[in-house]
Amino acid sequence: MAVSGSNVAFVLGAVLLLARGVRLGPRTVAVLALLALVGFVVLARPSPSVLRAGAMGAVAILALALGRTRSVLPALAATVVVLLLVDPALAVDAGFALSVLATGALVLLAPVVVTALRRRGVPPGVAEALAVPLAAHVVTAPVVAGLSGEVSLVAVLANLLAAPVVAPATVLGVLAAVLAPWWTGGAHAAVWLAGPEVSWLVWVAHRCAAVPGAAPDWPGGVTGGLLLAGLVLLGLVALRWRRVRLLALAVVVGLLLVLVPTRVAPVGWPPPGWALVMCDVGQGDGLVLATGEPGRAVLLDAGPDGTAIDGCLARLGVRSFALVVLSHLHADHVDGLAGALRGRPAGAVAIGPVHEPIGALAQVTARARQAGTPVVGLDPAAVLRWPALELDVLGPLHPRPHVDPDDGTEVNDTSLVLRATTPLGRVLLPGDAEAESQETLLASGADLGADVLKVPHHGSRSSLPAFVTAAHARLALVSVGQGNSYGHPNPAMMGLLAGTGALVRRTDQSGDLALVPAADGGAAVVARGDPRPDPRRR
Repeated sequence: MAVSGSNVAFVLGAVLLLARGVRLGPRTVAVLALLALVGFVVLARPSPSVLRAGAMGAVAILALALGRTRSVLPALAATVVVLLLVDPALAVDAGFALSVLATGALVLLAPVVVTALRRRGVPPGVAEALAVPLAAHVVTAPVVAGLSGEVSLVAVLANLLAAPVVAPATVLGVLAAVLAPWWTGGAHAAVWLAGPEVSWLVWVAHRCAAVPGAAPDWPGGVTGGLLLAGLVLLGLVALRWRRVRLLALAVVVGLLLVLVPTRVAPVGWPPPGWALVMCDVGQGDGLVLATGEPGRAVLLDAGPDGTAIDGCLARLGVRSFALVVLSHLHADHVDGLAGALRGRPAGAVAIGPVHEPIGALAQVTARARQAGTPVVGLDPAAVLRWPALELDVLGPLHPRPHVDPDDGTEVNDTSLVLRATTPLGRVLLPGDAEAESQETLLASGADLGADVLKVPHHGSRSSLPAFVTAAHARLALVSVGQGNSYGHPNPAMMGLLAGTGALVRRTDQSGDLALVPAADGGAAVVARGDPRPDPRRR
């Protein structure tokens, strides 16, 4: 939401080092730095936070050219005044407010925190590393709370972990953009060098966002922001007294002792009344539907790994299956079948009308035979019922008679498309169906309306927007592996779903996802947490 001034500082610092290295004069250096600054603003686009950081950089460059002593606080004040005079709308822009507040915190509050920490014996480098994210978080938290209705408990830790790689990622990224029009090989090299740093940033963001209870709810809007700002000020004043500091430390330690065991390793799983659980099986599908019979469920796909699906089923207390349905015969849906059937009798293993790849079919048949379970076919229009579950087979309506087993799209389009009716509403389950199968279903006039959508093909870009939005779902669940090499889920698809107003939850961020009764009588999603890295990084 806000570009940090440090991003500008890294770019200008690199330019200054290079210019001074070839013994250029101060004014020449200032001109080069100004050109680099303008280029950075154009590259990053002139959003409010970029303009603030860029204007501060321009003030600093002017001071350098004139030989004046530089001061960040006057530069910040001058920047804010000038930008507000030029564009008064910035006064109510969230990104601009966050950027100015964070910079002010680094100038005014961080040095005080560093001094206090060093006075207590904290090494200088450690004190500065702690003070910068702590000061920025404390000052910006009220604005973030007002905007999002949440207060992050992991922001300081996330920034500590991310900080070491921001400088090289920024400089290498800008270098790649500069080189790309003239020297593709050099740009590729810069991107390759920046890859590990950016991957680390993404990993830190995903892991911290997935921590259960990482962002507890807080009143949103102006009221919530002012309330938190008042509490922050009260806390800063109160912490000036030693007894208050000791009491605060005791409270924090007590909360950690109570909350960490119950949040990070939550008790009470599965949540009561669950109707559906999307198991975190890595890059694949594994979905459990409650039948209303204790310990008995319907399993839709078994994921790529028997251990993962077995663990999920054990946590749910599933002891037998009324039916196991394999949407299609790709490895990320069927390779975990042996683990699912381990010690759990099943009424049957059901497959769709297309039996390719033939090798996968042989494997499924063998594993079902070992478990003493018959293999049966499911055709469109079939309806299956249990006390608390009804399954309608919607597709594939017109599967190709001959499918190339090596063509992933053709095999995906043979996926069974199901609609589950549960006590918590209807769920559309399209497996990995892609554009051709989806278009056929849309053209048929089939009733695709559902309260919950299992997003097709791990959220890939191969789905038709009209199909995804036809469900009008309030909840969208994505089964996807952490760190997969396919780029799933596709950002544009996630944006499309978010634009419909649906709440999107992903197993790579939240672990197992359970559909449970909501307070208003509808359905809600509860996450178990601790998403599982995909061992094969499919």
